[in-house]
Amino acid sequence: QVQLVESGGGLVQAGGSLRLSCAASGRIFGINSMGWYRRAPGKRREWVATIASGGSTNYADSAKGRFTISRDYAKNTVYLQMNSLKPEDTAVYYCNADVKTFMNENFSSWGQGTQVTVSS
Repeated sequence: QVQLVESGGGLVQAGGSLRLSCAASGRIFGINSMGWYRRAPGKRREWVATIASGGSTNYADSAKGRFTISRDYAKNTVYLQMNSLKPEDTAVYYCNADVKTFMNENFSSWGQGTQVTVSS
């Protein structure tokens, strides 16, 4: 039983900043990687950024230079710092974690999402 809870979404003007948080809890032995995805109105879910267990990061082209993903290993929490926000960043943002259980099994867990709205 694993739960991921996102927070930090809201309404900002273009050019502004926002910091999203996602905390994982439950029967977790470890987390291999964590990431952020988003779903804009009328579109499919899109990958935004990933941070591996060793701290290496990867970003979608749309996020490079503007977004920064980080994690707090002690708190099983991942963050997404979003700067220079654009209206096209408007979406529901979802947290994802590649979770390892005490039975040495891996599975992907998702949060419920947090709304980010960027106005012109």
